[in-house]
Amino acid sequence: MSLQGYVNKKVLVVTSDSRTLVGMLLSCDQMTNLVLSQTIERIIRPPDDPEPSSEVAHGLYLIRGDNVAVVGLVDEEVDDSIDWLKVKGAIIGGVKHS
Repeated sequence: MSLQGYVNKKVLVVTSDSRTLVGMLLSCDQMTNLVLSQTIERIIRPPDDPEPSSEVAHGLYLIRGDNVAVVGLVDEEVDDSIDWLKVKGAIIGGVKHS
């Protein structure tokens, strides 16, 4: 499947090392290398962690294709309605390559 239809749209990327990144997809290639602009990393804390979840701005961001686990379009209206600093959730495990 090609990601070309996602170019210039807001996407969420889950990486192989379980990071969650949201940004505008500027470019992609056949190896799933991605270039995102206005990138934010969402750090969702587990429910038993007293520290609040956080967002870290990264700006222009390149993700190597071998580190991409999932890419999906973001419904911006829903995304904007969520206070991500109050969200808690289970930790996503890493991906094993065999």
